[in-house]
Amino acid sequence: MKKGNGKLRANFSEYPFSQNSLLSFSPYEPFMLNATEPLSGLVINFHPDFFCIHKHHKEVACHGVLFNNIYAPPLINIDKGTEGNIEMIISQIQIELQKPALAQYELLISYLKIFLITASRLKTEQQADAQKVTAENEEPFILQNLKNYIETHYKTKHTASDYADMLSITPKALTKLTKVHYHKTLTDLISERIIIEAKRELYLTNKNIKEIAYELGYNDEYYFSRFFKKNTEVSPQLYRETIGFDKASSL
Repeated sequence: MKKGNGKLRANFSEYPFSQNSLLSFSPYEPFMLNATEPLSGLVINFHPDFFCIHKHHKEVACHGVLFNNIYAPPLINIDKGTEGNIEMIISQIQIELQKPALAQYELLISYLKIFLITASRLKTEQQADAQKVTAENEEPFILQNLKNYIETHYKTKHTASDYADMLSITPKALTKLTKVHYHKTLTDLISERIIIEAKRELYLTNKNIKEIAYELGYNDEYYFSRFFKKNTEVSPQLYRETIGFDKASSL
């Protein structure tokens, strides 16, 4: 986002944004921009078949940072020191796209990797700085435990009360904490973690939807499909057909 400001609605939450912001979204991640003035920006849009962040997360470190992070806003501020580097990378991508040549795919992948690594580093730094602002706003220890519990049990425990019981706190009190620190309800956090794994399975494997649903703790395939569509606005089958997956590497 090069010019303008407003509010971003995404992942059940609302965040302010301004010029020199970078917004990052996964395929079929609903979002809305409510602008207070005219916007000017640029979109880098790539399909997982071109470069899959799930497969290459160790190379670029953007999975769980720029994308699929249920605890942080999907945006970062581009500082002056990084702005020039990003502009240069984007310029090289644009030049390369205009004139197909030898090893174009490999070169575009390289530029994209540099872009993602640069953005991931910046977001990681900003998150670390934000956590040091004041002791009053430090993430409570109970939320650190909550994140660990969600990561460990999201396939078998799907309700807010499940996690509240494990932490010996009421669901209402725990949700109040998650809304203050993550701008999301506890139910939202659980749902998003399940959806991230469902998308990964739909893209990277050739398991049928019933099997994926069962592995995520849903005995009813149709209930799972309704849950998926409610959170992504598309069915699991349409997601798979549209985004695609590499059967050869899954066998």
